[in-house]
Amino acid sequence: MIRDSKKPSKAAAKTLPLDGAAKRATKTASAAKAAKVSGAKAGSARPAAGKISPAKGLGKGVIAVAPPSFRRERALIKKGIWPVAGCDEAGRGPLAGPVVAAAVVLDPKRVPKGLDDSKRLSAERREELFEEICATAQVSVVSASPERINRDNILRASLWALTRAVHALPDLPQHVFVDGRDRLATRCESEAVIGGDGLIASIAAASIIAKVTRDRLMCRLAQQCPGYGFESHKGYGVPEHLDALSRLGPTVHHRRFFAPVAAAWRRIEGVPAELPTVSGDLFDPPAEAGLAATA
Repeated sequence: MIRDSKKPSKAAAKTLPLDGAAKRATKTASAAKAAKVSGAKAGSARPAAGKISPAKGLGKGVIAVAPPSFRRERALIKKGIWPVAGCDEAGRGPLAGPVVAAAVVLDPKRVPKGLDDSKRLSAERREELFEEICATAQVSVVSASPERINRDNILRASLWALTRAVHALPDLPQHVFVDGRDRLATRCESEAVIGGDGLIASIAAASIIAKVTRDRLMCRLAQQCPGYGFESHKGYGVPEHLDALSRLGPTVHHRRFFAPVAAAWRRIEGVPAELPTVSGDLFDPPAEAGLAATA
């Protein structure tokens, strides 16, 4: 059989030299393949864009969360807007005790280190930061009593306390960041920030002030109303508290329209009872805390 000399065989085709364009295409394909293999091997050490990698040293499955920053406050200061406050409340969920709101204007030159959402801090660390915030910032605290909560509902009572706290600051701020969805009816610009206590330093500071103040108030209430365990659960609806409600009945410091308390009232309805009570100034902020003034 005569072979066409112009058409190379399959074996010969494999060894034919490549022209310049073919060489470049082959080189590019090889580089892409190598990069793909290298990326697959390094995938565990290099997370995809937009994903948060586990914090080094915290163990598998633990996500690193950036602490609140003072960036938003500084951005407003650069625009000539000052003072800038943050406000937050503590105690919306409990069955007893007040809801406490705090407003804080941090000193830009003395922002305490370690500020965070009060729920992410230990009790000891909250106490330390509480003292530092009070010593370096403008601080005010207002509480809404159980009577106001019963009358207005918890949301309205909380917003009332937050607004009063802002207006109680020594210097009325020009801008206030408030944790949550609801803006405040203040005489200054109000900006609601969902999850603000974990994002904005001023709100984080306010959350610490509100939480520590309320915890101290509930410990004082525990001394006046023994048996309820207020010193440990701070009025939240834990089993110990629900058991005390069943045994002892509600006090005047319980929120009458919260479901477990309403149920306890229904059980004793029509039966005269001496309800534990305390002096009317229990829910005033402790004078020794120096909450209405600044350093």
